[in-house]
Amino acid sequence: MDGADGTPPQNTADLTAFVQNLLQQMQGRFQQMSDSIIGRIDEMGNRIDDLEKSIGELIQQAGVDEKDEKAAA
Repeated sequence: MDGADGTPPQNTADLTAFVQNLLQQMQGRFQQMSDSIIGRIDEMGNRIDDLEKSIGELIQQAGVDEKDEKAAA
C-alpha cells in the first residue's frame, strides 16, 4: 500500500488517512457509476415509451386500412 505521496504509510494515522482517502475515491466512483446507470435506465424508459407509441399508431393505422378495404369491397 502506498500513501498519498507514493510512500508506504508509516504509522496508524497515515494508514487511517490512506484508507479514508481510498474509501472516498471508491464512493465517488460508485456514485458516478450509479448516476450513469440511472441515466441509461431513464433513456431506455423513454425509448420504450416511444416504441409503444409507434406500435399503437401502427395498430391504429392498420385498423383504419382494414376498415377502408372492407368498405371498398
